[in-house]
Amino acid sequence: MRITVVGATGGTGQHLVRQALADHHVTAVVRNAARVRQAGHPRLDVVTADVMDPEAITEAVAGQDAVVSALGPRTKGDASVCSDGARAIITAMRATGTRRLVVVTASGHIVDEGDGPLTRTVVKPMLRRCLREEFADFARTDQAVQASGLDWTIMRPPRLTDGEPRPYRTATDRNVRGGITIARADLAHAVLAALADPATVGHTIALGY
Repeated sequence: MRITVVGATGGTGQHLVRQALADHHVTAVVRNAARVRQAGHPRLDVVTADVMDPEAITEAVAGQDAVVSALGPRTKGDASVCSDGARAIITAMRATGTRRLVVVTASGHIVDEGDGPLTRTVVKPMLRRCLREEFADFARTDQAVQASGLDWTIMRPPRLTDGEPRPYRTATDRNVRGGITIARADLAHAVLAALADPATVGHTIALGY
């Protein structure tokens, strides 16, 4: 499979690139090529481009089997990076005919039957107050992806950690009860599993321990 990873030098993106290179050809879209740890790998192409510009990333998504967005805010000033990036990616994919899209957002802005009573009534209301802008960006991203007309899957992890990989749980179209953390390495594993599973198209996949 030929996969384009956007946000390839971020915490999750680095794990995605490393794991994907074991079996796939990867195109990493980055702003700073010097930060790509696997530079020189025979199955890795590095494209330096502004992901917010659809024309700049068109070549990186053309002819690919799938595109993964692992974009995420790095500073408080990145209040729209996920949704702006998703819209640019969608535009480029439509222009090139590439269909398969997996986007990472989060589970924190979603309250559903997968959440326990304490999470619904106490924890998530508190998180919404603290992370208002970030959650609003995730919600806009979800809306853009679901309306894209592409073969999409949205990954909804809880709080990300740098822990070691271990068994995790997933749930389709609902949150994982009690799943409050996930290691970035396991999120990357779940993204690649979703890419390989046609049953995830048109669905959200939550995960956690």
